[in-house]
Amino acid sequence: MTEHKSPIEQALDLFFFAPLGLLMNADEVIPQLVERGRQQVTMARMFGQFAVQQGQSEAAKAVTKLQETVQRRTRPDDTTGPASDAGVPATQTSAPAEPVTPAASTTTTSRPQHNGEMAGTLAIPDYDSLSASQVVPRLESLSGDELVAVRDYEAAHRGRKTILNKIDQLQR
Repeated sequence: MTEHKSPIEQALDLFFFAPLGLLMNADEVIPQLVERGRQQVTMARMFGQFAVQQGQSEAAKAVTKLQETVQRRTRPDDTTGPASDAGVPATQTSAPAEPVTPAASTTTTSRPQHNGEMAGTLAIPDYDSLSASQVVPRLESLSGDELVAVRDYEAAHRGRKTILNKIDQLQR
């Protein structure tokens, strides 16, 4: 097999002896080829799923980073920044201030209460536990009355300029 074959001998091997050998051993060779093909497809599918998951993860990170960058650049008058405008230590920002029932999250009132109880009636669930950068994107889906309620509550409590300016833009 290590000998050098002429082009004619190579063509003869490829077009005559290989098909003949396949026909003579088809009952042994075909099942082996089928199994190898299945294994290769299974491996390719696993690699493809892994690649898609990694791509989605990386894309989500990139979108989040881009959203944060856009938010920072679109509010140059906000000097407090996302961490300090939360008004709550970092360990408390993820926990809700008080439990919110589903019915209460869609109810709005326009008169602020100074003890924070009204936060449970705002259209944004867990409002008091959110930073300004988390509240601003949610404002666009609110009705006019809900925006008024959020503005009144924010003005009476934390007074975050980012949120108040965004509400003003949406009400124009």
